[in-house]
Amino acid sequence: MIDPTFVSAAEAFAKLARRISPADWEKPGLGEWDVRALVGHASRSLITVSAYLRTPADREDVSSPVAYYTQIREYLSTSGAAEVVERGRKAGRDLGPDPVATIDGLLSTVLAELTEVDDPLIAVIGGLGIRLSNYLPTRTFELAVHGLDIIRATGMSATLPSEVVEEATVLAARVGVALGDGEQVLLSLTGRTELPPGFSVV
Repeated sequence: MIDPTFVSAAEAFAKLARRISPADWEKPGLGEWDVRALVGHASRSLITVSAYLRTPADREDVSSPVAYYTQIREYLSTSGAAEVVERGRKAGRDLGPDPVATIDGLLSTVLAELTEVDDPLIAVIGGLGIRLSNYLPTRTFELAVHGLDIIRATGMSATLPSEVVEEATVLAARVGVALGDGEQVLLSLTGRTELPPGFSVV
């Protein structure tokens, strides 16, 4: 099953990685991550698709991309920030001596695997069952957000594909509504108020 927007997001991410200069990989990336760890974390959006295609689910626990984020929010809140940071660092190390080649390989693998399946029910983080068609937009979202993080961290002049930004932005707004913050998000987007410091829908 090919999701064109996910493909566009994945290809844009790989293109950004190719543009990172050797000196930039060790620069500050996001929070406690350097650029390598940030890129490694983002690459997990490719890795997890491949991995979860091999973990079928028996039931559908999550019925939409919005439901994925609202249901996974509690699970992630209990995993601990330190654990998340370390997973990103490990993912960065796992990119190896040639991160670009590793990412290109991950991209090639996942796109080939997606052509071989329809819309399976897969088990994702926390053992939740979700249709592939509902999981891929969450990966597009992650690649979009972290793609922007990479652009900001490296200072490169780049933009993401408009369809990727649109899908990610719409999903973020819908998650905000589902979490009860819809009015606040709408007022902010229309210039009537500012979001509080640290506000996030994920």
